[in-house]
Amino acid sequence: MCKQLLDHLSKFVHLDITEQDILQSYLQVTTISRKDFLLKEGQVCSGMYFVLEGCFRLYSVTDSGAEQILQFGIENWWISDYRSFENRVPSPYYIQAVEDSQVVVISSEVYEELFHKIPKLERYFRLMMQRAYTAALRKMELFLSESAEARYQQFSKNFPDFVQRIPQYMLASFLGFTPEFLSMLRAKNRRSVS
Repeated sequence: MCKQLLDHLSKFVHLDITEQDILQSYLQVTTISRKDFLLKEGQVCSGMYFVLEGCFRLYSVTDSGAEQILQFGIENWWISDYRSFENRVPSPYYIQAVEDSQVVVISSEVYEELFHKIPKLERYFRLMMQRAYTAALRKMELFLSESAEARYQQFSKNFPDFVQRIPQYMLASFLGFTPEFLSMLRAKNRRSVS
């Protein structure tokens, strides 16, 4: 059912056949249409979502009404509001599908039970949290030490397909500048390549 997730898990922990069967018995696969939500501000996040296909964005809305994208989730990435999920508190975020998408859901009701039945999953999720934390620190470091142009160049170099995949205004929000500034950067890059 979830070979893609099992393949991803196998890069970090080894689950035997019995553990794989137990895990799969707890998982749900859900299809989400473009622009539909997994989470809206004020709701308690009820799942951890492993992206099988498609793309999601996690964002908040500022006091001025602007959307600030904090994270994207694409194939083989997890996305969730971990604070809301773990503490059962309302979320300040939205998680919305950017494309028609499919996710594996681990619901909050079975999360701890899975750790009890398959202790190796605690190691796996610890490693995933460490990676997410490292990425968040790296993004913060870029925002504090690099110019907007340098942030765009680095992101484009590290994720070239992703830059072409998402709408320009979303990329600009994620990188912390306006869509107009991003258009200017792209035009400048095209001129320098020509």
